[in-house]
Amino acid sequence: MRIGPHLIEPRVLLAPMAGVTDKPFRQLCKRLGAGLAASEMTTSDPRFWATRKSLHRMDHAGEPAPISVQIAGTVPAVMADAARYNVDHGAQIIDINMGCPAKKVCNAWAGSALMRDEALVGRILAAVVDAVDVPVTLKIRTGWASDARNAPAIARIAEDSGIAALAVHGRTRDQQYAGVAEYDTIAAIKAALRIPVIANGDIDSPQKARQVLDITGCDAVMIGRAAQGRPWIFREVAHFLATGETLPPPTLAEVRDILLGHLEHLHAFYGEPQGVRIARKHLGWYAKDRPEHTDEQRQAFRAVVNRAETADAQLRLTRDYFDALIAGVAPTLDAAA
Repeated sequence: MRIGPHLIEPRVLLAPMAGVTDKPFRQLCKRLGAGLAASEMTTSDPRFWATRKSLHRMDHAGEPAPISVQIAGTVPAVMADAARYNVDHGAQIIDINMGCPAKKVCNAWAGSALMRDEALVGRILAAVVDAVDVPVTLKIRTGWASDARNAPAIARIAEDSGIAALAVHGRTRDQQYAGVAEYDTIAAIKAALRIPVIANGDIDSPQKARQVLDITGCDAVMIGRAAQGRPWIFREVAHFLATGETLPPPTLAEVRDILLGHLEHLHAFYGEPQGVRIARKHLGWYAKDRPEHTDEQRQAFRAVVNRAETADAQLRLTRDYFDALIAGVAPTLDAAA
């Protein structure tokens, strides 16, 4: 699959997720096989570009190409300015968010709320495409509500506006993340367009990725929540799509090393104490559903590492916990040790 001049290989992408797909996580997922990893949603409002949060979200130094930056907003001229600003600061692909279901975003008529106004969608897309010389992509849902599945109409507007690729999450905004993804809607969109279409929603295994590609005819798949605490899913999917073979799961030692490296990058990127706090949710995701420990051990691990206030303590507790699992003994956790 190509997006403008960029070959996207393998054709499994990391979905942009606010509060999750920061620079440390994007780099990790790319290293483990993601063909593309868009940034967290960044605001188009220039009043907030100098805030600490925006500066972190717009930091792409050292990231492997192509660098995709997602922007959100409602005013065509402001979105165009934001696109130019991000291209000037390293973006090689601009992605427009019209899929976020969060109330905070939709109440400001951004994200998936924009799908309620097809004329405005057309004006935003045309303004952004005309503003920059890099490819512009779009992420949408199947509609605003179950009785308003207008994604096919939005998709045609996108193609006519010069959008280079379209990602579709197979749910309406009012579904949030409940229910089952509607792959038939995505298939209909793909059949109607000439541009690449990327399927998103409920893809949590290599086999499911293959199934979704077969059902929808899409050019690529996009994985979001299933990558939380499991960034190696990208190499698993890529290998299965290329060979039909299933990779063995990572060993406990590899999981430990990936996790420790992720924590160290978070600490370095955000500093203390912010990096320690942000790492806590990732620790919970990595520990979730591990077959080597009981529910009680997992809960104890989360309780203790969530009390760690320093990077050193967080790393030590995590290393000790996984070392015990590797040795086949019950982990003992002591936040004060």
